[in-house]
Amino acid sequence: MSEIVQMAAKVFSKVRNKRPLIHHITNFVVMNSTANITLCSGALPVMAHALEEVEEMASAASALVLNIGTLWPDQIEAMLLAGKRANQRGIPIVLDPVGAGATRLRTESVLRLLGELSIAIVRGNLAEIATLVGTKAEIRGVESISVSGEAAEVATQFARQYGSVAAITGPVDFVTDGVRMARVANGHPLMSTVTGTGCMSTAVVASYAAVESDSVTAATAALAAYGFAGQIAAERAQGPGTFQIHLFDALAGLTEDALRAEMRIELENQ
Repeated sequence: MSEIVQMAAKVFSKVRNKRPLIHHITNFVVMNSTANITLCSGALPVMAHALEEVEEMASAASALVLNIGTLWPDQIEAMLLAGKRANQRGIPIVLDPVGAGATRLRTESVLRLLGELSIAIVRGNLAEIATLVGTKAEIRGVESISVSGEAAEVATQFARQYGSVAAITGPVDFVTDGVRMARVANGHPLMSTVTGTGCMSTAVVASYAAVESDSVTAATAALAAYGFAGQIAAERAQGPGTFQIHLFDALAGLTEDALRAEMRIELENQ
């Protein structure tokens, strides 16, 4: 059994033992789902968006999620306030650049966050991440349609350009800091049929980053656990509606032994 699998399994258990508080400034469309998936991962969610309280909440949290899914200008100001406090405290920030490339506001807002904050992990789809490194990409709404580049190459370019770990999710997930590259093959096609599964994966990544300082290990472990839960849920579901319910149950019911046996992770140096 590979070392990365052993380390990922230990991170899974560490989240459940420590129950870290995760501060979310996030997408209103899926806020309930991201709160629930955070609980199912073993962490504790708090959704705090007001300018007047985000610094105080970030002071109490173990990780910060910034998700621009339902974007408005004041939200970016709140994200910057919370993010700067998170940076002062040395807690990880996980950014979800939802729809970057779809509109100028979204793209420019993400670039501002990347420019003014130290971001530990950026979790997005291929088109979102490609847009941020200047690679030609087509995005429709928040869905990745086409990209003129391979996911591994785009992820590596992003990590080296911005100094953040890139986690590109898709049929195979790619996680890299520009030196190490992890490929995670856990998951199921039904995960793309439910609104918010990408945002939920970001919440799980933040839960794991809260207890694991190595961002590549944290993101890899989170995506493997989340993907394996998706596989279990797909076996029990009758369609997208029941899939989401079973996804919560599957992630909450995972054990370290089962996860260790089923993680499909490959790690290499670039």
